[in-house]
Amino acid sequence: MSDIIGLQKKYLVPTYSPELLFVRGEGCRLWDHKNREFLDFASGIGVCSLGHAHPVVADAVSKQVSKLVHVSNLYMNENQPKLAEKLIKHSFPGGVFFANSGAEANEGMIKLARKYGSSKGKFEIITMNDSFHGRTLATLAATGRAKFRKGFEPHMPGFYHVPFNDIEALKKQITPRTCAVMIEPVQGEGGIIPADPEYLNAVRALCSEHDIMLLFDEVQCGMGRTGTFFAWQHYGVKPDAVSLAKALGNGFPIGAFIVKEKYKHILDLGTHATTFGGTPLACAAALAVLNVFDNDNILKNCKEMSTYLFGKLQALKEKYSQIVEIRGAGLMIGIVFDEPAGWLKNMTEKEGLLTLTAGENVLRLLPPLIVTNDEIDQAIDIIDHAIAQKENK
Repeated sequence: MSDIIGLQKKYLVPTYSPELLFVRGEGCRLWDHKNREFLDFASGIGVCSLGHAHPVVADAVSKQVSKLVHVSNLYMNENQPKLAEKLIKHSFPGGVFFANSGAEANEGMIKLARKYGSSKGKFEIITMNDSFHGRTLATLAATGRAKFRKGFEPHMPGFYHVPFNDIEALKKQITPRTCAVMIEPVQGEGGIIPADPEYLNAVRALCSEHDIMLLFDEVQCGMGRTGTFFAWQHYGVKPDAVSLAKALGNGFPIGAFIVKEKYKHILDLGTHATTFGGTPLACAAALAVLNVFDNDNILKNCKEMSTYLFGKLQALKEKYSQIVEIRGAGLMIGIVFDEPAGWLKNMTEKEGLLTLTAGENVLRLLPPLIVTNDEIDQAIDIIDHAIAQKENK
């Protein structure tokens, strides 16, 4: 395995600096090359919502890979329409476009909105401060966190950022050139910040009033992460289009955006395309994921474990003064500290718990939606012990 580590350092572009080498996973646990066990409360950044090596997904991928992997979208395959039907049944009447990633899905929504507005001279898109929409040039321009855009100037024109949960700021930014408002119903990278219900309802009304498309980026907060299949279903605020990826394939790369029936034909023949989006193999993985959601009470477990985990974290907040707030929805949870939270991520990792940060001061918890009470207890014990160690230094 030392050869693998050497090859990593020698031949990969150094955009990441990994220190752990994982070789096996099962459920909510991972094992590294030294056979050390880790409880995974990062889920591959919100991807493995059904845990690692889920037998239903593994079986579907295994069978499909020996049958048909790729034919291109110049032809039909038997899995793509079935997956589209399932996604429409979980959302609203309309159409689905399949891509490979969240950034691609968001790029597609951006193109959709600009195509819709093109005949009216409308091309501007308003997004939120602290938002994150991807790493491509368009989705970087849409992203509200300036640190991700640094060094990639000039930015693609036509994107404007306003404070999240501030309806007056949004109203002031709307012009006759505005074609869309793009929002994460629960901001992920920005610090696990849910939208205020009144705000999201007001945004919907504002967009309808001005003939502006409302786009929801649910790449991280969708696919059951907040306890409903889509986060917008918490609010009863229906978007005109919504993107998803990450957990859709439980680790197999697939993204998509769903668009309301009214806007289904805006991207007509030849106006948008993908080589690998919606392959038979990718759709087989996603179909298996949705079948597990439908048959195994995944959302029910997410809600129950969310209540249990929030209760445990509130007890930690009462115990430690440096914890400012516990926020989030479902199993998308942020522990807000009065200082940068990177130290805690590093300490929990050393004790066998994988977590993430968000924003600067937030420890982000994204456990698989199949997590159990016992696994939550173990994670809380590790976090508790890590904070206590720091306090006693």
